[in-house]
Amino acid sequence: MAAGGSAAPPGFDYAWAKATGGALTSAQRRQLLTPLAHVVVSHAIGRLRVALGWRGAGGIDLDRMRWPDSQLARDAEQQAREELSPHMLQHSYRTFLFGLALAALDDAPVDHELVYVASLLHDLNLEQPTPGHCFAVVGGERAEQFALQRGVSSERAAAIGAAISGHITVGAAGNLADPAGFVSAGAFVDVAGVRLHELHPAWVEQVLRRHPRLGFRGHLLTAFAAEAAAVPDGRIHWCLRYAGFKPLVRLAPFAE
Repeated sequence: MAAGGSAAPPGFDYAWAKATGGALTSAQRRQLLTPLAHVVVSHAIGRLRVALGWRGAGGIDLDRMRWPDSQLARDAEQQAREELSPHMLQHSYRTFLFGLALAALDDAPVDHELVYVASLLHDLNLEQPTPGHCFAVVGGERAEQFALQRGVSSERAAAIGAAISGHITVGAAGNLADPAGFVSAGAFVDVAGVRLHELHPAWVEQVLRRHPRLGFRGHLLTAFAAEAAAVPDGRIHWCLRYAGFKPLVRLAPFAE
Protein backbone atom coordinates (compact mmCIF):
# COMPACT_ATOMS: atom_id res chain seq x y z
CA MET A 1 0.00 0.00 0.00
CA ALA A 2 1.19 3.47 -0.78
CA ALA A 3 2.67 5.43 2.07
CA GLY A 4 -0.26 6.94 3.89
CA GLY A 5 -2.54 5.31 1.33
CA SER A 6 -6.20 4.64 1.73
CA ALA A 7 -8.20 1.84 0.16
CA ALA A 8 -11.50 1.40 -1.62
CA PRO A 9 -14.33 0.92 0.88
CA PRO A 10 -15.92 -2.53 1.24
CA GLY A 11 -18.83 -3.52 -0.96
CA PHE A 12 -17.46 -2.24 -4.26
CA ASP A 13 -16.16 -5.56 -5.58
CA TYR A 14 -16.64 -7.13 -9.01
CA ALA A 15 -19.70 -9.11 -7.91
CA TRP A 16 -21.40 -5.87 -6.86
CA ALA A 17 -20.43 -4.20 -10.12
CA LYS A 18 -21.79 -6.99 -12.30
CA ALA A 19 -25.01 -7.24 -10.29
CA THR A 20 -25.76 -3.51 -10.37
CA GLY A 21 -24.03 -2.21 -13.47
CA GLY A 22 -22.07 0.05 -11.14
CA ALA A 23 -25.07 2.00 -9.84
CA LEU A 24 -24.34 3.59 -6.47
CA THR A 25 -26.77 3.59 -3.59
CA SER A 26 -27.08 6.61 -1.30
CA ALA A 27 -25.12 4.72 1.35
CA GLN A 28 -22.32 3.95 -1.10
CA ARG A 29 -22.10 7.59 -2.13
CA ARG A 30 -21.53 8.46 1.52
CA GLN A 31 -18.99 5.64 1.88
CA LEU A 32 -16.85 7.15 -0.85
CA LEU A 33 -16.48 10.43 1.02
CA THR A 34 -13.93 8.99 3.46
CA PRO A 35 -11.36 7.84 0.88
CA LEU A 36 -12.10 11.00 -1.10
CA ALA A 37 -11.05 13.16 1.87
CA HIS A 38 -7.73 11.32 2.04
CA VAL A 39 -7.15 11.67 -1.70
CA VAL A 40 -7.89 15.41 -1.61
CA VAL A 41 -5.40 16.06 1.19
CA SER A 42 -2.62 13.87 -0.19
CA HIS A 43 -3.05 15.24 -3.71
CA ALA A 44 -2.93 18.84 -2.46
CA ILE A 45 0.39 18.10 -0.78
CA GLY A 46 1.65 16.43 -3.94
CA ARG A 47 0.66 19.37 -6.13
CA LEU A 48 2.49 21.73 -3.78
CA ARG A 49 5.62 19.59 -4.06
CA VAL A 50 5.39 19.68 -7.86
CA ALA A 51 4.94 23.46 -7.82
CA LEU A 52 8.00 23.86 -5.59
CA GLY A 53 10.07 21.47 -7.69
CA TRP A 54 10.36 18.92 -4.90
CA ARG A 55 10.23 15.84 -7.05
CA GLY A 56 11.06 12.23 -6.32
CA ALA A 57 13.27 9.84 -8.25
CA GLY A 58 10.66 7.28 -9.28
CA GLY A 59 10.84 5.65 -12.68
CA ILE A 60 11.86 2.49 -14.48
CA ASP A 61 14.37 1.86 -17.27
CA LEU A 62 12.25 2.20 -20.39
CA ASP A 63 15.03 0.89 -22.63
CA ARG A 64 15.61 -2.29 -20.64
CA MET A 65 12.07 -3.10 -19.55
CA ARG A 66 10.44 -6.11 -21.16
CA TRP A 67 6.87 -5.57 -22.27
CA PRO A 68 4.58 -8.57 -21.71
CA ASP A 69 4.71 -10.64 -24.88
CA SER A 70 2.34 -13.55 -24.29
CA GLN A 71 -0.36 -14.29 -26.85
CA LEU A 72 -2.93 -12.73 -24.52
CA ALA A 73 -0.84 -9.57 -24.18
CA ARG A 74 -0.37 -9.28 -27.94
CA ASP A 75 -4.07 -9.85 -28.57
CA ALA A 76 -5.00 -7.24 -25.96
CA GLU A 77 -2.72 -4.70 -27.60
CA GLN A 78 -4.29 -5.44 -30.98
CA GLN A 79 -7.77 -5.04 -29.49
CA ALA A 80 -6.80 -1.72 -27.94
CA ARG A 81 -5.32 -0.47 -31.19
CA GLU A 82 -8.47 -1.40 -33.08
CA GLU A 83 -11.00 0.07 -30.64
CA LEU A 84 -9.42 2.98 -28.80
CA SER A 85 -8.86 6.48 -30.10
CA PRO A 86 -5.20 7.57 -30.28
CA HIS A 87 -5.81 9.65 -27.12
CA MET A 88 -7.00 6.66 -25.11
CA LEU A 89 -4.48 4.23 -26.58
CA GLN A 90 -1.54 6.36 -25.50
CA HIS A 91 -3.20 6.92 -22.10
CA SER A 92 -3.41 3.14 -21.70
CA TYR A 93 0.32 2.71 -22.32
CA ARG A 94 1.10 5.54 -19.91
CA THR A 95 -1.18 3.97 -17.30
CA PHE A 96 0.91 0.79 -17.42
CA LEU A 97 4.24 2.62 -17.22
CA PHE A 98 3.19 4.96 -14.43
CA GLY A 99 1.72 1.99 -12.56
CA LEU A 100 5.01 0.09 -12.83
CA ALA A 101 6.96 3.07 -11.49
CA LEU A 102 4.64 3.52 -8.51
CA ALA A 103 4.55 -0.21 -7.79
CA ALA A 104 8.36 -0.19 -7.65
CA LEU A 105 8.27 2.72 -5.20
CA ASP A 106 5.69 0.93 -3.05
CA ASP A 107 7.50 -2.43 -3.30
CA ALA A 108 4.19 -3.90 -4.49
CA PRO A 109 4.18 -7.28 -6.26
CA VAL A 110 3.01 -7.07 -9.87
CA ASP A 111 1.54 -9.66 -12.23
CA HIS A 112 2.89 -8.00 -15.36
CA GLU A 113 0.70 -9.76 -17.91
CA LEU A 114 -2.49 -9.21 -15.94
CA VAL A 115 -1.95 -5.51 -15.26
CA TYR A 116 -0.72 -4.91 -18.81
CA VAL A 117 -3.89 -6.39 -20.29
CA ALA A 118 -6.05 -4.53 -17.77
CA SER A 119 -4.21 -1.25 -18.45
CA LEU A 120 -4.64 -1.59 -22.20
CA LEU A 121 -8.34 -2.41 -21.97
CA HIS A 122 -9.42 -0.36 -18.95
CA ASP A 123 -11.08 2.36 -21.05
CA LEU A 124 -12.47 0.04 -23.70
CA ASN A 125 -15.99 1.42 -23.26
CA LEU A 126 -15.36 4.97 -22.05
CA GLU A 127 -15.71 6.39 -25.55
CA GLN A 128 -18.96 4.49 -26.18
CA PRO A 129 -21.11 4.87 -23.03
CA THR A 130 -23.78 2.28 -22.26
CA PRO A 131 -26.90 3.89 -20.74
CA GLY A 132 -27.37 2.73 -17.16
CA HIS A 133 -24.16 0.68 -17.05
CA CYS A 134 -20.79 2.02 -15.92
CA PHE A 135 -18.16 1.97 -18.66
CA ALA A 136 -15.67 0.26 -16.34
CA VAL A 137 -18.09 -2.55 -15.56
CA VAL A 138 -19.03 -3.09 -19.21
CA GLY A 139 -15.37 -2.92 -20.17
CA GLY A 140 -14.42 -5.32 -17.39
CA GLU A 141 -17.01 -7.85 -18.50
CA ARG A 142 -15.86 -7.54 -22.10
CA ALA A 143 -12.23 -8.00 -21.09
CA GLU A 144 -13.15 -11.04 -19.00
CA GLN A 145 -14.87 -12.63 -22.00
CA PHE A 146 -11.95 -11.61 -24.21
CA ALA A 147 -9.58 -13.52 -21.93
CA LEU A 148 -11.86 -16.56 -21.61
CA GLN A 149 -12.09 -16.83 -25.40
CA ARG A 150 -8.31 -17.12 -25.48
CA GLY A 151 -8.12 -20.01 -23.05
CA VAL A 152 -7.37 -18.04 -19.89
CA SER A 153 -8.67 -19.65 -16.70
CA SER A 154 -11.96 -18.34 -15.37
CA GLU A 155 -10.24 -17.10 -12.20
CA ARG A 156 -7.59 -15.14 -14.10
CA ALA A 157 -10.09 -13.77 -16.60
CA ALA A 158 -12.27 -12.56 -13.73
CA ALA A 159 -9.23 -10.90 -12.15
CA ILE A 160 -8.70 -8.91 -15.35
CA GLY A 161 -12.36 -7.91 -15.36
CA ALA A 162 -12.25 -6.95 -11.69
CA ALA A 163 -9.16 -4.79 -12.21
CA ILE A 164 -10.91 -2.81 -14.93
CA SER A 165 -14.23 -2.59 -13.12
CA GLY A 166 -12.63 -1.46 -9.87
CA HIS A 167 -10.10 1.04 -11.13
CA ILE A 168 -12.44 4.07 -10.83
CA THR A 169 -13.50 3.42 -7.24
CA VAL A 170 -12.10 6.20 -5.06
CA GLY A 171 -9.40 4.78 -2.78
CA ALA A 172 -8.50 1.80 -4.98
CA ALA A 173 -5.17 3.37 -5.95
CA GLY A 174 -3.93 3.04 -2.38
CA ASN A 175 -3.04 -0.62 -2.92
CA LEU A 176 -0.96 -1.35 -6.02
CA ALA A 177 -0.67 -5.03 -5.10
CA ASP A 178 -4.31 -5.24 -6.19
CA PRO A 179 -4.53 -5.08 -10.02
CA ALA A 180 -7.44 -2.62 -9.73
CA GLY A 181 -5.22 -0.42 -7.57
CA PHE A 182 -2.37 -0.70 -10.07
CA VAL A 183 -4.58 0.45 -12.95
CA SER A 184 -6.17 3.16 -10.81
CA ALA A 185 -2.84 4.54 -9.60
CA GLY A 186 -1.28 4.54 -13.05
CA ALA A 187 -4.33 6.10 -14.66
CA PHE A 188 -4.66 8.87 -12.09
CA VAL A 189 -1.06 9.95 -12.49
CA ASP A 190 -2.01 10.58 -16.10
CA VAL A 191 -5.50 11.96 -15.52
CA ALA A 192 -4.83 14.35 -12.64
CA GLY A 193 -1.15 14.18 -11.70
CA VAL A 194 -1.86 12.17 -8.55
CA ARG A 195 1.52 11.06 -7.07
CA LEU A 196 3.33 12.75 -9.95
CA HIS A 197 5.63 14.39 -7.38
CA GLU A 198 7.10 10.96 -6.61
CA LEU A 199 8.33 10.46 -10.18
CA HIS A 200 11.50 11.94 -11.65
CA PRO A 201 10.53 14.75 -14.06
CA ALA A 202 13.03 13.67 -16.72
CA TRP A 203 11.60 10.16 -16.66
CA VAL A 204 8.05 11.48 -16.98
CA GLU A 205 9.12 13.54 -19.99
CA GLN A 206 10.65 10.42 -21.51
CA VAL A 207 7.33 8.60 -21.11
CA LEU A 208 5.45 11.51 -22.68
CA ARG A 209 7.80 11.63 -25.67
CA ARG A 210 7.20 7.95 -26.35
CA HIS A 211 3.49 8.07 -25.61
CA PRO A 212 2.30 11.66 -26.24
CA ARG A 213 -0.86 13.11 -24.72
CA LEU A 214 -2.33 14.36 -28.03
CA GLY A 215 -4.76 16.73 -26.33
CA PHE A 216 -5.81 14.03 -23.87
CA ARG A 217 -7.19 16.49 -21.32
CA GLY A 218 -10.01 17.83 -23.50
CA HIS A 219 -10.82 14.43 -24.97
CA LEU A 220 -11.12 12.92 -21.51
CA LEU A 221 -13.40 15.66 -20.20
CA THR A 222 -15.72 15.15 -23.17
CA ALA A 223 -15.78 11.40 -22.54
CA PHE A 224 -16.44 11.86 -18.82
CA ALA A 225 -19.35 14.20 -19.52
CA ALA A 226 -20.94 11.67 -21.88
CA GLU A 227 -20.43 8.84 -19.38
CA ALA A 228 -21.96 10.86 -16.53
CA ALA A 229 -25.01 11.68 -18.65
CA ALA A 230 -25.44 8.03 -19.65
CA VAL A 231 -24.95 6.66 -16.12
CA PRO A 232 -26.23 9.25 -13.61
CA ASP A 233 -25.92 6.79 -10.71
CA GLY A 234 -22.38 5.78 -11.64
CA ARG A 235 -18.99 6.53 -10.15
CA ILE A 236 -17.93 8.98 -12.85
CA HIS A 237 -21.03 11.10 -12.27
CA TRP A 238 -20.29 11.02 -8.53
CA CYS A 239 -16.68 12.01 -9.11
CA LEU A 240 -17.64 14.91 -11.35
CA ARG A 241 -20.19 16.16 -8.83
CA TYR A 242 -18.40 15.56 -5.51
CA ALA A 243 -14.72 14.92 -6.21
CA GLY A 244 -13.99 17.90 -8.43
CA PHE A 245 -12.91 15.78 -11.37
CA LYS A 246 -13.23 18.60 -13.91
CA PRO A 247 -10.78 20.97 -12.20
CA LEU A 248 -8.49 18.07 -11.31
CA VAL A 249 -8.21 17.12 -14.97
CA ARG A 250 -7.96 20.71 -16.19
CA LEU A 251 -5.23 21.55 -13.67
CA ALA A 252 -3.20 18.37 -14.14
CA PRO A 253 0.44 19.53 -14.40
CA PHE A 254 1.07 18.39 -17.96
CA ALA A 255 1.71 20.50 -21.03
CA GLU A 256 -0.77 19.74 -23.81
